[in-house]
Amino acid sequence: MRSFSETATDRIVFLLNAHVPIMIKIPKQIDDIVCDLLRLANTRLPTDVGWALEAAAAWETNDIAYSQLGGIMDNAKKAEYKGIPMCQDTGIPVFYVSGKFNSSIEKGIRDGLRKATETIPLRPNTVHPITRKNDGHNLGDGMPMIHYRPSDDDFTEITVIPKGAGAENMTKLGMLDPADGTDGIKRFVVNAVLQAGGRPCPPTVVGVGIGGTSEKCVEMAKEALLERLDSVNGNDDERRMEEELFLILNESGLGPMGLGGNATVLRVHIRTAYCHTASLPVAVNLSCWAARRATVRIHNDGTAEFKQ
Repeated sequence: MRSFSETATDRIVFLLNAHVPIMIKIPKQIDDIVCDLLRLANTRLPTDVGWALEAAAAWETNDIAYSQLGGIMDNAKKAEYKGIPMCQDTGIPVFYVSGKFNSSIEKGIRDGLRKATETIPLRPNTVHPITRKNDGHNLGDGMPMIHYRPSDDDFTEITVIPKGAGAENMTKLGMLDPADGTDGIKRFVVNAVLQAGGRPCPPTVVGVGIGGTSEKCVEMAKEALLERLDSVNGNDDERRMEEELFLILNESGLGPMGLGGNATVLRVHIRTAYCHTASLPVAVNLSCWAARRATVRIHNDGTAEFKQ
């Protein structure tokens, strides 16, 4: 196997040493907690993503692809060291709130997003879809996107994934014929990823939703991106399809940034739901190589634990 250059080795050593679980407990208000959460998500790669990029570089045989992966890891190193976003497109943050909470949490999230936009800073990305007017704070009607999942837990958990336009614009929904079967599902996913080409900044993480209704299917595809890359799907049929798609896509030759190579995707995650007997919805949602996400658990005493 080809050895890394000194510079590339330094990049990998940094990734492996720096990306350890974060368990910080600091009593703060919700807006400050959300601001810190967004800072973590935008400036520091999750541990499993750092490992996956290192593994991708290890199996890469294409020189151009190898150099692209080296640049990616160098970028991640500088972003974390300097505490600045790893990509100029800091995306639109999608929040998932679970556990115990009340209606006041939405104001805390909005205030935190406003503060994060000004202080990190985040690029103001949200505009009115017709007038294209930008409020300058990543807010506006319907923003930010917040999905609520109440439960009987005695804590509140907030997860965020910043979704940049390059990857989000490549989202695909297909209402397949049930007769298309598993082969049709795999064709749809492969075509969606390959047609996206280099626009979502591969190597990507591929979220796949299968079943439900049209809106549920797209929602599942995006939620699949919340899974750690080293997680194991407990459903044998879904896991086999994930593995098959992973191999097919990485044998496609698309490669990092669409410039050719072995590393087209870092992982494929599938989520499913039962659907109408006459339906077979399939959706694909992509994350760029910077598979940004972060979670905070807020306890009753106001302390917060951050993790990725």
